Amino acid sequence: MKRSFLLWYVLLVQAFFYGAWYSVGGSLHCEYSNSVILHRPHSVSITEFGAVGDGVTLNTKAFQNALFYLNSFSDKGGAKLFVPAGQWLTGSFDLISHLTLWLDKGATILGSTSSENWPVVDPLPSYGRGRELPGRRHRSLIYGQNLTDVVITGENGTIDGQGSVWWDWFRNGELNYTRPHIVELINTTGLIISNLTFLNSPFWNIHPVYCRDVLVKNLTILAPLDSPNTDGVDPDSSTNVCIEDCYIVTGDDLVSIKSGWDEYGISYARPSSKIKINRVTGQTTSSSGIAIGSEMSGGVSDIYIKDLHLFNSNTGIRIKTSPGRGGYVRNVHVSNVKFHNVQKAIRFTGIGVAGLLEGIEGDEFKNICFLNVTLIVKKNSKKAPWKCSHVRGYSQWVSPEITCDSFGENIFPEHSSDCFGLSENDLEKSSGLSRSPWLLSW
Repeated sequence: MKRSFLLWYVLLVQAFFYGAWYSVGGSLHCEYSNSVILHRPHSVSITEFGAVGDGVTLNTKAFQNALFYLNSFSDKGGAKLFVPAGQWLTGSFDLISHLTLWLDKGATILGSTSSENWPVVDPLPSYGRGRELPGRRHRSLIYGQNLTDVVITGENGTIDGQGSVWWDWFRNGELNYTRPHIVELINTTGLIISNLTFLNSPFWNIHPVYCRDVLVKNLTILAPLDSPNTDGVDPDSSTNVCIEDCYIVTGDDLVSIKSGWDEYGISYARPSSKIKINRVTGQTTSSSGIAIGSEMSGGVSDIYIKDLHLFNSNTGIRIKTSPGRGGYVRNVHVSNVKFHNVQKAIRFTGIGVAGLLEGIEGDEFKNICFLNVTLIVKKNSKKAPWKCSHVRGYSQWVSPEITCDSFGENIFPEHSSDCFGLSENDLEKSSGLSRSPWLLSW
């Protein structure tokens, strides 16, 4: 480990308060069934519709025709579209309900490098415009809306957005519309994305928006560290989402929880809630391991993060907002995180290092709580370990000690309800309330 790096090592080791996790966040593990993956009664190969896996032939029509055909089985138990080994070049295509898109070992879906193969669609109602440019936006490579029971999986097949051409257009100011994602599902219930590798997204990789009951599991998501805005997984105005067992190295946030943008997000009023993030490992030198916002105008609540490992990165956990954005962030619980060579372990808004908590003047952040947090900072650091403004909360068993006046009181016994939504008796029943490392919550 190079000593020239600003070294942060954050360790919230084994969580013993499992009862509290069940009380606050339900099961620590995501529950789902493999039956929809393994037992579709109808299956076809993309080759049956004329697709050629040579990496050169454009197969957009083959994908569209195959899915049009399989739609006739949606009320007969659903169907599976099988993509065998090969390089399958395509533009954007729409998924259907009751579908498994299966990428076999050695199969790669390649996004076209011609923008004309990524149609332009209207902005999302909770954004009101493209995220990067006014007006419309390019549709994702794999797209769908108003669907039920969709599975995108396989034997570690690959979906490669071939995003470098988009990054160049973006940097050179040559785009007329906002860049596309690799996968965007809108208003979909019952979505599983698992056992795949995602490479080089033009923009965000996986974007479930207005969705419910989403599982993202066993993914590798990779893009160059300097690639612009290549977020890993961005649940947006969605509920009952689980992201687990993923390795993500990108040019932006590994996971970013969103809920709409400014007046459009406030008006649409669709929050993100009940989101679990378990066992995510990765790196980002420009952004955060886990971010909330900055597009969070519809509100974010009930977020549970456990077993996060971030290395050689910029920021560990960040809550982002701005004056006038509206919305709220409530009940975010973090347990068992390890940060190696992370410049800023915890960041709310603005700039700083591990202990800089900066709220908004006139709109103070409240009930920010730290329990059993150990931060080991670089030796001989001349920077104050904690700096606070426009925030208020409670801390107990924190090293180095939080010296901010606004964190002057212990959590127990008076403030356990403020911090965790539980009474002291509830915590005692769950855990015995021993001084065991538990969770960081705000």
